[in-house]
Amino acid sequence: MKTGVLALSFVIFSSGYFAQTKFQTKIESGVSYELAQWRKSTLSDIKYDLNLKIPESKTDRISGAEIVSFQYKKKSNSPLALDFKEETTSLISVSVNGQTIKPVFENEHIIIDAQYLNSGFNQIHFNFLAGNAALNRRDGYLYTLFVPDRARTMFPCFDQPNLKAKYTLSLTIPEKWNAIANGKLKNTKTEKGTKVLDFEESDLIPTYLFSFAAGDFKAFTEKIDKQDSKILYRETDSVKIKNSMDSIFSLYRNSLNYFEKWTHIPHPFQKHGMVAVPDFQFGGMEHPGAILFQNSTLFLDQNATQNQLNNRSNLIAHEVAHLWFGDMVTMDWFNDVWMKEVFANFMADKSTGASSDKSVYNLKFLTTHFPAAYSVDRTLGANPIRQILDNLQNAGMMYGPIIYNKAPVMMRQLELLIGEEDFKKGIGEYLKKYAYSNATWPDLIDILDQHTQQDLKAWNKVWVNDPGRPVINYNAHYNGDKIESFTISQHPEYGKEQKIWPQEFELSLFYPNNRIEKVNVKLLKNEQEISALKGKARPLFVLQNSSGIGYGVFNTDAAMMSDFSVVKDPINRASAYISLYENMLGGSGTSPQELLIFFTGQLQKETTELNLRLITGYISTIYWDFLSENNRLKISENIENTIWNALPSQSSKNNKKILFDCYQGIFQTRRAYDNLHTIWKSQTPPQGVSLNDDDFTNLALALSLRNADNRDLLQEQLTRIKNPDRINRFKIIMKAASSDQEIRDVFFKGLSEKRNRSNESAVGAALGYLHHPLRQKTSITYLPKSLELLQEIQKTGDIFFPDNWLRSTFGTYQNSEALEMVKKFLDQNPNYNSILKNKILQATDNLKRAQVLVK
Repeated sequence: MKTGVLALSFVIFSSGYFAQTKFQTKIESGVSYELAQWRKSTLSDIKYDLNLKIPESKTDRISGAEIVSFQYKKKSNSPLALDFKEETTSLISVSVNGQTIKPVFENEHIIIDAQYLNSGFNQIHFNFLAGNAALNRRDGYLYTLFVPDRARTMFPCFDQPNLKAKYTLSLTIPEKWNAIANGKLKNTKTEKGTKVLDFEESDLIPTYLFSFAAGDFKAFTEKIDKQDSKILYRETDSVKIKNSMDSIFSLYRNSLNYFEKWTHIPHPFQKHGMVAVPDFQFGGMEHPGAILFQNSTLFLDQNATQNQLNNRSNLIAHEVAHLWFGDMVTMDWFNDVWMKEVFANFMADKSTGASSDKSVYNLKFLTTHFPAAYSVDRTLGANPIRQILDNLQNAGMMYGPIIYNKAPVMMRQLELLIGEEDFKKGIGEYLKKYAYSNATWPDLIDILDQHTQQDLKAWNKVWVNDPGRPVINYNAHYNGDKIESFTISQHPEYGKEQKIWPQEFELSLFYPNNRIEKVNVKLLKNEQEISALKGKARPLFVLQNSSGIGYGVFNTDAAMMSDFSVVKDPINRASAYISLYENMLGGSGTSPQELLIFFTGQLQKETTELNLRLITGYISTIYWDFLSENNRLKISENIENTIWNALPSQSSKNNKKILFDCYQGIFQTRRAYDNLHTIWKSQTPPQGVSLNDDDFTNLALALSLRNADNRDLLQEQLTRIKNPDRINRFKIIMKAASSDQEIRDVFFKGLSEKRNRSNESAVGAALGYLHHPLRQKTSITYLPKSLELLQEIQKTGDIFFPDNWLRSTFGTYQNSEALEMVKKFLDQNPNYNSILKNKILQATDNLKRAQVLVK
């Protein structure tokens, strides 16, 4: 602030209450950086005392009483703004330090005039009706989700991450309900069909981590850290519950023990607690004492694939890591939200890797992070890891694969650059220095800089502050059958600016008889010679980044696919698969159809589950995104037969399931339809393939897309589902999957209303069926309206929904008409929000590439 004073203007309500001063500069909606800085300089020792009365019906309003206490450094006559993104009628009464005042609203803020405030201790009392936007009220339960700035949609508060506070909560709920919150349960009393739960004062946390869940949940209790710890859940499958509960708590305890030992800091909060949420729009959310998890990720049956088991262990480790990284030490402003996510992912990888073979850890790291990071970083809408944020109302748009997937790759390279022990020492110092406080990325870099001779500022610019990735080529000169010289060069994928990505990776030369020459490369220049390879024999082919640690587009040898049988190591193969796919997308490698033939040829040979899942994903994307409709129909029968015939060759039941899912995803022939319909109707899967209720639901939906009249099929599947939450989900999706275009039209039109988008997980899945390639001749008409709704979706939805909305909508389009609609929309909106524009460019990147690649 230039003057050191925040100037505000507000509407004056005519009344008999005290007059309030009018200021000249208008306050913004949301929470601006200027407002946040001002409040940070004037407020401290904040406490919230909340009493909420929650009715059973999700349509009835929740009434609340609140006391906000704080220390205030009064500066001149500036008013104080609290955040409350609700209608004026939701604020019933306000008193400041015992004096009743008329509430004054301005752009989602309650303005308290300076005349009512003291220098020092202050208390403000509110009676209000809670906003529903972030309460996620469903039939029979609710859960709060306030990240990044949505606490203000429920109750008046100072909704910014660097104003940490303590919360005392009391909930009045239906007698049959259960509830959980950040603090320990202090006492319970029952009266007239309701019960009142009083919770202990919470630990010091920001508003986005304040949380509670209440509803018709079952409760299961086990010991964690010698204290009773509860999980609330609504899962009804007794087999999944029995098969999963011990694993959930074991994984939680193992993660907790690992992080306590690694950080040398005991668990930093007063209690543990979990909630398994049906159709949760995130994987998890790290509220201390009340961590939310996606139900379907936690509860697995005995036939769970390795990928499902990995996802569960990663998810639990990720959320537990947040207790130190994000919860105890919190970013100062949400431009550094990536810090908590990179550490959670990076440390989760470390903790799960500690209990497995190093090669298993490396393969999981590679297949989890690199394809996802590349899916954004290869696009013209790529964003840097660290972004600029002017207002918290835009913070939700900063989330995505760059902070979740590229950032862990960056952090691994940083650890290699500094050295593992020095890196660990620096992180320990950072955690201790900023415990229960806030920190920035430069704060951490300053600490790490003391532990290395490397130029971290230059390194930081290209890896953290700039978007994009390098293209890494090699040039080998031979003298007869010997290597005369071998050089590696790098340049940015886009733009003319010369950049250097300092990084380490492995390079392998493959020879007959399974002989391999490996060399570790420390790439520190635009071009450098690899002298260790001089004099080596000419190889069959060269595989760059064979260990999968390096980041970028690594060019590939054309000979690699024909001699691929010599690549025995699963990590080498995974890295090769990824490089082949990335080069194909860039038009510098093989064609889509050639690569599809290669990948399908690997289905009988590839026995490593993570690799098989990787290439079947690529098969599906190439088939639907980069083959013309005519070519798909020409090769469909051969592709189907290849996948189906590969089933018996796989000994692992998980691998068989992966192949079955791939077959189900791409089939088009009548023969395949009849085959799958028989399996669905009889509920008898192929030999060695295990299918649960959710699998049969997905199969029914796949069949419905190939069925000219699917009403009876979908209705029959609906009657098979027993879990009420899964019934509600299917009812949403089946409208989008209907063969009746009028039903699909009504479904899409209904998405204009927020209430029809409340179950974001189900809506995202439904959009995938609505815009499936087999439906695009009619669904293409929905694209302009889908783009028009995007800003509204960003304002009203949770952080991942805009990206989910776009990718589920545009993800498989390939025709030029769809691309023209996107271009027209962007041309007509030249001042469109830049972050949302990037999201559009990211989601439509395959569509753009298809104009060149589809023949």
